[in-house]
Amino acid sequence: MKSVIAESLVKTYKNGEVKALNNLSLDVEEGTVLGVLGPNGAGKTTLVRILATLLKPDSGRASVGGIDVIKNPDKVREIIGLSGQYAAVDEILTGYDNLVMFGELYHLGKKQAVARAEELLERFSLTDSAKRPIKTYSGGMRRRLDLAASLIVRPKVLFLDEPTTGLDPRGRLEMWGVIEDLVKGGTTLLLTTQYLEEADQLADEIAVIDNGTVIARGTSDALKKQVGGEKLEIVVNAENLMKTQEIVARVTGNKTTIDEGLRLISAPVTLGSNALIETLRELDSAGIHPLDVGLKRPSLDDVFLTLTGHAAEVKEEAK
Repeated sequence: MKSVIAESLVKTYKNGEVKALNNLSLDVEEGTVLGVLGPNGAGKTTLVRILATLLKPDSGRASVGGIDVIKNPDKVREIIGLSGQYAAVDEILTGYDNLVMFGELYHLGKKQAVARAEELLERFSLTDSAKRPIKTYSGGMRRRLDLAASLIVRPKVLFLDEPTTGLDPRGRLEMWGVIEDLVKGGTTLLLTTQYLEEADQLADEIAVIDNGTVIARGTSDALKKQVGGEKLEIVVNAENLMKTQEIVARVTGNKTTIDEGLRLISAPVTLGSNALIETLRELDSAGIHPLDVGLKRPSLDDVFLTLTGHAAEVKEEAK
């Protein structure tokens, strides 16, 4: 069953001059994680805002949990959770008071709101700081609290819009752990990110979007296969560059590239281990001793660069 469906969504800004979404279509299977990968300005946040009923598309349709987001936005809000790029919490209140307030806003009732707040504070390792004002929290603690607030009503579908933006590496790893726990509990999750390793780590499938449309979709491994197989990489002394390139080209039968600064020769290979062994034999026969050698699998960085022609960190805000 599809928990999230978006069909031919179009959204423009600045009187139609900027097209944030350009006939974008995607879906999310129930109980899975779809990573929506793209640079700033690709349309990720616009997509999430439409699915979370915060914004209406110019055309197209979308449903969450089988409910039309345009015709029945109130019913959609009853089954979703949303955590945006910036923690939507009151800095003056304590962590505990924030969560109780969210519970009451969702009409849980005081007793149930308190119980749920205490449960989530413990789950997100915030119990010790529960009675401290939010303004004393670190960035990672604020993000965890914001995520906890989005789970007050135990949503069937959760939208996380770049949940680790602004976090240091440690905070990012902590947030990944929290997200992985949610997935184990059966939550359907749509996760937007511009961090390639984040999509690789968390998503069952990845939809790559650029300029407001989906340009590729599949598992991480499937997307990497679009770039090609493994790549043989060899580092040698400068005086051996040309001879090594000749050997690598002959063994692999493929076009080689040279980075003279790094003294690196590389070439795509289909049977990686065989090519590696044969190349080392040839180099040894020629009296060349590599400084470093290895086989490199394509990364999601390679995928994104191949698909879009630019790196994922390019800033292209469309507002």
